[in-house]
Amino acid sequence: MPKIIQGDLEGSGYKFGIVISRFNEFITGRLLEGAIDALIRNGVKDKDIEIVKVPGSFEIPYVAKKMALEKRYDAIICLGAIIQGDTSHHKYIASEVTKGIAGISMETGIPVILGVLTTETIEQGIERAGSKSGNKGWDAAISAIEMVNLYEKI
Repeated sequence: MPKIIQGDLEGSGYKFGIVISRFNEFITGRLLEGAIDALIRNGVKDKDIEIVKVPGSFEIPYVAKKMALEKRYDAIICLGAIIQGDTSHHKYIASEVTKGIAGISMETGIPVILGVLTTETIEQGIERAGSKSGNKGWDAAISAIEMVNLYEKI
């Protein structure tokens, strides 16, 4: 049987940064609540969580990279909500945000977790921020905990 390496869900002793967009705050606020709840329930202390608010999702990668380069955090969780409007603007924003976040992890060696919703409607955003589809902020925090544990094992 091959050796399997995977992360645990134990967050105590780790520090997490959260970058969150203020745009669509009625959705991102619920994502933040979910992320904090997941971190606390898995052993992370309040003092080990820092939250940085940015104007919109487009600004998330810049701030997340700055935080990653400081080496104060074991993982960074990025939360936002990009909702389709009347134009294709949302596609460009979502693409750049996703590429930016992925690149930070590759460049810095710190897990940077994508918790930015990209939805067609406000209702889909609400569903993914704590109703029918769970809370994607919670999911992002769980991924962050698992990844910091995995990084330690590899």
